[in-house]
Amino acid sequence: MGLRLFRYFLFFLGLTFFGLGNAIAVKVKFLGLHPWEVLNVALYQRFGWTIGTWSVVCGLLLVLVSLAVDRRYINIGTFLNALLIGPIMDFFLRLNILPHATHYLWINLLILLAGITITGIGGGMYVAAGIGAGPRDGFMLSISDKTRLSVSRARIIVESVVLVIGYFLGGPVFIVTFLYTFIQSPIFQQSLKMVRAFLDAQERKQKGQISTSL
Repeated sequence: MGLRLFRYFLFFLGLTFFGLGNAIAVKVKFLGLHPWEVLNVALYQRFGWTIGTWSVVCGLLLVLVSLAVDRRYINIGTFLNALLIGPIMDFFLRLNILPHATHYLWINLLILLAGITITGIGGGMYVAAGIGAGPRDGFMLSISDKTRLSVSRARIIVESVVLVIGYFLGGPVFIVTFLYTFIQSPIFQQSLKMVRAFLDAQERKQKGQISTSL
């Protein structure tokens, strides 16, 4: 029970980091954002509401599509992910404590790199916690299963479509948009690996204690 609660703690901490990283990146959005955030920002600029609200709307729509296509990848963690990251992002943006864009390109790049790094760490944490895939991840997996495309190819196709829609709606597409995955993915993988190794060690330790007590 203790380890299960700790997994939920890591899951929510990961969501918090993910929302914080996205909020930081939005502060220098003119350098480019991840395709999904390009879409969320475009919808916010064109129709109002908040960036986080559009993140929730898009996330829930993807959950509904995934439920219709293949509900294997939808669980409680998927809904929590869809419902919480957007409000967390809006919360940090409203606090007005995040670094703002400057006239110096190198500072703006450092701000964006910090956002990408924090998002990558957070993504690795909440995935490693094993509570459930995010709505976008579940959608990618569902599309991959139905089309028999590899997950990476399905991701490229879906995110390319999202990016085109976001661009035509006026979203912030620039050079970093096309580098985002190459920067964030290694950080995500390292975070995932480290947190999983830690959780596996704790699980083995717990099983050893149970065996000893028996």
